[in-house]
This record gives sequence, structure tokens and C-alpha cells, in this order.
Amino acid sequence: MFTAAQLLENINQHISSISYSRNPKGLYDPIKYVLSLGGKRIRPVLMLMSYNLYRDDISSIYNLATGIEVYHNYTLLHDDVMDCADVRRGKPTVHKVWNDNVAILSGDAMLVLAYQYMSSCMPEHLKEVMDLFNLTALEICEGQQLDMEFESRSDVSEMEYLEMIRLKTAVLLATSLKIGAILGGAPADDAEHLYQFGMQIGIAFQLQDDLLDVYGDPEVFGKKIGGDILCNKKTYLLITALERADEEQRFRLNTWLDKVNADPSDKIKAVTEIYNTLSVRAICENKMREYYTLAMQSLDAVKVTEDKKKELKNLVKLLMYREM
Repeated sequence: MFTAAQLLENINQHISSISYSRNPKGLYDPIKYVLSLGGKRIRPVLMLMSYNLYRDDISSIYNLATGIEVYHNYTLLHDDVMDCADVRRGKPTVHKVWNDNVAILSGDAMLVLAYQYMSSCMPEHLKEVMDLFNLTALEICEGQQLDMEFESRSDVSEMEYLEMIRLKTAVLLATSLKIGAILGGAPADDAEHLYQFGMQIGIAFQLQDDLLDVYGDPEVFGKKIGGDILCNKKTYLLITALERADEEQRFRLNTWLDKVNADPSDKIKAVTEIYNTLSVRAICENKMREYYTLAMQSLDAVKVTEDKKKELKNLVKLLMYREM
């Protein structure tokens, strides 16, 4: 079995070796730029790890793993434009280096390239893989729309939020694992258990990100703490706080949410203190552990030997227990 580190190195080498011979360069240079920024490449690594549970010839699906990563980065290009984000992985975003129109068009080209990579699938699996990929692409759009609609709502429920992050974040992790299993010739039950594993761990990862944005170490987390608080983002912590707050606490919290020119450090401190009073950190940690436990149960149901699952479990534990 390959380790996650070995698979990451292999897929990075494969992606870096891609050359774009088509013109104009102004369309393809932003694509090369965004893919050169690296990252954890968690989706292609998960696809390769799932495939490797059943087969060893991982290089035969590098193109499909690349397709998942290209697709993921396409969504990030468009997200950064919609969110007016200036930085991605410590570097200026594409729309800052070039402009919004270039980011949108290069993102569109990435979507087409992702489909080209995915359609290089073995003929016997092509329909099943593409049907799943198409459904996932649509669900991610649905999740993004829900996320945008939540911005103007003050009554978002916990269940609505969990469904939004399932669609926006978790389904692509789940699909990466299931496609890897399908390509590896896994039994249908195994492929579905791996899909559920990815869905559950994806929700846990997003809950962890919500938590780390408030309580994380910025040196470890990779960005400034409190960004979600400053932009009033509907996270699990904020939704839980609004649901659990008494009248006076809700008034104070809404006052900070409505304040236009609040001092950033004052707002972060005040909202965090309300979170602490309401124990939302512990509630979020418990919900995160709940999904992690479900994910491990789904992985345990996969009918391969435990030694083959070891690397996958190690990767998930590493990601789940990043330093706070």
C-alpha cells in the first residue's frame, strides 16, 4: 500500500508535468498558476488511496485524480471572485493577479478540462463514473447557492447548515473515494461505504474548520483567526450560539453582527466571549466527533483487510487532529 505522502508526491509530479499547448496563454496561465499553488490535494489522494485498497497500478488513474483536483480548483477560482477573497494558500488569488473576468473564464476552462480528464475513464466504468461526477457537480452548485442565501438570513438552523456543508464540501470528498473504489473494481457495497465515509468525514472536516477559525493557532491553521466572525459568516458556532442564547445574549450578539465599523479585535473578542459563555466550542467538538465516529464505522464496514485501511485511517486522523 502507498502512503498518503507518496501519493501526494506522485500526483504533484503528474500535475506539474502537464503542459498546455493551446492558446491564448492568457486563458491557460491562470490555470497553471492556481495549480502550482499546491495544497494538500486531499481529493486526488483519497481517490488514489481508495483505488489502492483494491489495485496497485495507481498510475493508471492519475488523469482521473487530476480531473478531481482541477475541478476542485475551478470551484475555488469562482468562490474567490464571489467572496472577493484576496489570498488563497498564501498567494494572491487569480482575480487579484489578473481580474474578475479572467478568473471566471479560466475557471470555466478548468471545468471543461476536468470533464476531459474524467472522461478518460475506462469504458466499462465511464457511465457510472460520469453520472456520479455530474450529480456531484450539481450538488456543489446547490451548496454554494445555499451558502450565499444564508448570508442574508438570521434563522438558519443546524440541520440546514449541515446539509449545506454536505453539499458544498463533503460530496466531493465522498465522490473521490467512490470513484477510486469503482475504478479499482470494488464491490458495490464497499464503494457505497467509502462514499458514506467521505461524506461523514467531510462534514467533520468543515466543522473543524469552523472551530479552528475561532480557536485555532494561526501559525498552524494557515490564516488569521476570527475571519468568519468579522464577515458574519454563518458557521456552526454562530448558528449554535444564536439558537442557545437567551434574550440578552442574543441582543449582544446581534449588536456585534449589525455593527458596521466595529474594531476587528474588539468584535472577535466580544463574539468569542459569547461563544465561550454558551459552550459552543464543546458543542461543535462533540458534533465533529459524532461525524468522525460515523465515518470510522463506515470505513470499518469496507470488506478489505485492516492493514489495507491503515494508511487511510492515518491520513484522516492527521487531518482531524490538527493542532488547535
